[in-house]
Amino acid sequence: QVQLVESGGGLVQAGGSLRLSCVVSGRIFSTYNMAWFRQAPGKEREFVARFYWNGASTYYADSVKGRFTLSRDNAKNTVYLQMNSLKPEDTAVYYCAGGGSGTRNYDWPNWGQGTQVTVSS
Repeated sequence: QVQLVESGGGLVQAGGSLRLSCVVSGRIFSTYNMAWFRQAPGKEREFVARFYWNGASTYYADSVKGRFTLSRDNAKNTVYLQMNSLKPEDTAVYYCAGGGSGTRNYDWPNWGQGTQVTVSS
């Protein structure tokens, strides 16, 4: 069974930075795709960024492009989301997802518990 555990959330001021981590454990292949989604109260869960092993492809939502960066440490089975120039509208629970594709949440079968990111003005 695959398990994803996020960490690194917190409270920061606008313009600040955070780095989120997602540790993956369980029976996975080296080609395991990873993604980040976020969800604010009362809003739908939205796509943030993804990594595909095939072609080492990364893709970012327009709302975070140029500010957020994905990276991986394959030896530690960990994916990171570096978030810079944070804005209040980035406030949400951030979820790590794995084993899927695309930008729709229902196309990703494995999820972490989420980590809260709050950006103050």
